[in-house]
Amino acid sequence: MGEDGLRPVGELSFEAALAELEQVVAQLESGNVPLEKSIALYARGAELKGHCEDKLKAAEARVAEITQGPEGVRARLVDIP
Repeated sequence: MGEDGLRPVGELSFEAALAELEQVVAQLESGNVPLEKSIALYARGAELKGHCEDKLKAAEARVAEITQGPEGVRARLVDIP
């Protein structure tokens, strides 16, 4: 845990980061957060957003790698007659 009591963003799974990002957005949209806390929330939200984007890109690359057959030909999961 960091000094703010939050886990470092890099340690979060995609699902955990997305859930926290949704909470951050809800807090900011409520308008009931003091300015300094809003700035800290915005910074955390930006970091969470970047982390989620990185995780999605990695997942997309992995799926593309899995679906590539020999010699770069896309493999099909199911052959349709």
